[in-house]
Amino acid sequence: MYYPASVTRLIEALSRLPGIGPKTAQRLALYLVTAPEEVALGLAQALTDARQKATYCSVCANLAEGDLCAICRDETRNRNVICVVEDPRDVVAMEKARVFRGVYHVLHGALSPVEGVGPEKLTIERLLARVRAGAEEVILATNADLEGEATALYLARLLKPLGVRVTCLAYGIPVGADLEYADGKTLTRALEGRREV
Repeated sequence: MYYPASVTRLIEALSRLPGIGPKTAQRLALYLVTAPEEVALGLAQALTDARQKATYCSVCANLAEGDLCAICRDETRNRNVICVVEDPRDVVAMEKARVFRGVYHVLHGALSPVEGVGPEKLTIERLLARVRAGAEEVILATNADLEGEATALYLARLLKPLGVRVTCLAYGIPVGADLEYADGKTLTRALEGRREV
């Protein structure tokens, strides 16, 4: 052992976090044990507060403090348009764009039979209840990977018989990108999602 047991345990705990490798965990642990006490204690208190106060919105399943998230509490949002996303981080990404004024529904994952994630593990039943209660459009904004697309197709089959308009995000060439660097699938999606000028 190169570090005291308590520091080693901290490194091991940090390395279990997503996206944190052993070297980053070591760097963070060493920073935290040598930083001013208020830094480490502030982090510990923020983590404790988040664990105790953060919950899921009873309507959309987004992160919240209390029964409803800030978006579901916002009376100016268009409740007739529901944007379905996989994760609370996707809500943040959409909100940063500042163009969507509807409401969200967070699935908390995507269908993945290989990983044992079936419809019962997602918030699909809650989404269907919201649509039945009154919605004009559902935007399927799942990730553009195999699981996300399978989830979108599954949801579309469930939603269309309910008489709601079902749409998905357009995919294509990022703004500022050169065509020569785009892969075939991206170019295909860009052509399929083209619009009139």
